[in-house]
Amino acid sequence: MCGINGIINNSNKEKGFLKSELTKMNELIFHRGPDDDGFYFDSSESASVAMAMRRLSIIDLNTGNQPIYTNDKNMAIVFNGEIYNYRILRQQLENAGATFKTASDTEVILKLYEHKGVAAFKELDGMFAFSIHDKTKNKVIIARDFFGEKPLYYTKTKTDFIYGSELKSVINYLPNKPDICSEGLNLYFRLTYIPAPYSIYQDILKLPPNHFIDFDLSSYNFTIHEIEKQKPIVKQNISFNDAKKEVYNEVIKSVESRSIADVSLGTFLSGGVDSSVVTHCLAEISNEKIETFSIGFEKKSFDETDKSQIVAKLVNSNHHEFIVKEEDFKNGIDEILLNFDEPFADSSALPTYLVSKHASNYVKVALTGDGGDEMFGGYNKYYMGKLNNKYTSIVPKSIHNQIVKLSSQLLNTKDDNRGKRFKLNRLLKAFNYDGNQYWNIISLAFTDEEKSKLLKTNSLIEDTFSELKTRYKQHNPKNLTDFRMVDKNVSLEGDMLVKVDRTSMLSSLECRAPFLNKAIWNLTNSLPENYLLKGWNKKYILKEAFADKFAPGFLDKSKQGFGVPVGDWLRGSLKDELESYIEPKLIESQGVFNSNFIIELVKNHISGKEDNSLRVWSFYVFQKWYLNTYSIL
Repeated sequence: MCGINGIINNSNKEKGFLKSELTKMNELIFHRGPDDDGFYFDSSESASVAMAMRRLSIIDLNTGNQPIYTNDKNMAIVFNGEIYNYRILRQQLENAGATFKTASDTEVILKLYEHKGVAAFKELDGMFAFSIHDKTKNKVIIARDFFGEKPLYYTKTKTDFIYGSELKSVINYLPNKPDICSEGLNLYFRLTYIPAPYSIYQDILKLPPNHFIDFDLSSYNFTIHEIEKQKPIVKQNISFNDAKKEVYNEVIKSVESRSIADVSLGTFLSGGVDSSVVTHCLAEISNEKIETFSIGFEKKSFDETDKSQIVAKLVNSNHHEFIVKEEDFKNGIDEILLNFDEPFADSSALPTYLVSKHASNYVKVALTGDGGDEMFGGYNKYYMGKLNNKYTSIVPKSIHNQIVKLSSQLLNTKDDNRGKRFKLNRLLKAFNYDGNQYWNIISLAFTDEEKSKLLKTNSLIEDTFSELKTRYKQHNPKNLTDFRMVDKNVSLEGDMLVKVDRTSMLSSLECRAPFLNKAIWNLTNSLPENYLLKGWNKKYILKEAFADKFAPGFLDKSKQGFGVPVGDWLRGSLKDELESYIEPKLIESQGVFNSNFIIELVKNHISGKEDNSLRVWSFYVFQKWYLNTYSIL
């Protein structure tokens, strides 16, 4: 697990300059790899190639230093991530005559590319971002994994192509801060995060998951290609019992493959279905007690440590638990939020960082339950999406508009308690007669109507999701398979995986997600939808596959989620800072917001007149990022 950086220069900049710049870029991501670093340089008539990495040593501690070269030195790689099937691939390569100098998965990637070219990438089971300089083709190839677990940002100027694992490194190389990207801004205030290919900065992009950049050094141009084409989804004719056995076997195999390490590892255990299943699987295949980690909250409606304690006792783990208090965030909130380098308002990043920091004192790798909801149909929003078709066929649009208006008054809450009234209000607002219901459901901050009031005309994009709908062929998601596809490409890549990568890496901890496995994804896509979501029973087949491993009914218990009561904090310890962010002089100088709308929204929340937790939190996070990025007053 590491971080990578790279510069391709076509203006004859000296090696000393490039190394100095790469060193600065590497220093900014020291937390991603405190164990080692490595640099690569090569110059030709076409361009200079400079690559670097920071290493968190997990596999092959002694000989896995990077960059790694082919025997003839014509190819070199820097790599961030883990390849879980590298031993199988290595054996295949050795059978074909390949020889190895290290025991690392990094060298396996390079040798596989040497033998098969870019077609090799689809054989990789893992999380990765890597770059390969191929002198034989005068190219640099830069790739990102299937789900997007590892990040990759890039930008191109007239003289430089710059890329890296985190925005801060790319920004550091540029002479000036880029302007705000309108697409990124609009996506953020709808979703609370910014999915690929956009970032908050104009002309700095994220390489989409399952893609690679083919950079031709001769022409100083590049093209982007899919690694693995999405095949048409064909549903199997398979019995539920047979499908259940396949699910069980694939999950066990995935946990086993993701537990390969030359260092200590444990699990994040929230007590929900996904983390409980992963924890049980790891305990079952381990020869000794495993380490488990959970976090709780003073506010009881957010605390679920009782569930994690039950699982920890069941598997007899060395369980570590701590309770988060509001003051725990006072000194660290800037470090956590600003480490994302762009606005990111998923508040569960805060406890994810704290549990990562706590776990890093005991282990170097933690398995998580991330991806279980997307793989097996576990979100409330999935049956919310199904309800839309029924609701809109019964309730005329004119009556619906009146219901929404009335519900905004009757269902409005005054504190940050995301219970039934909150969820019903959100559902009613999400119902849509134009095919946009699922895009509305995943929008956790402002609705289109609210966004048009929030942003000034020069910042506003009316159809926020137009490009994403076209890119992923999801203009009108109608069924569970469509919903899960949107989540894989948008919510998982842009939110969940960003949160876990940045917060765990900030603690120099590697997180691995066994459910994020192409074999599991392909399997669940092929199953009848009612195997995943049976009536109101979410993740039905996963729970049935592991039901006999837990007490009766345990996996059917409701789960709150990993949120934190930021709405309360914005009225408490963060109130003064929040109020400073709505100073009229500041708002006007930014030229982003309509001052009357945002000032009223924030004041109504602070006063307790209404609960605007998610919207105000997204504004607060944006302002914190903005004021630490641009000097305006």
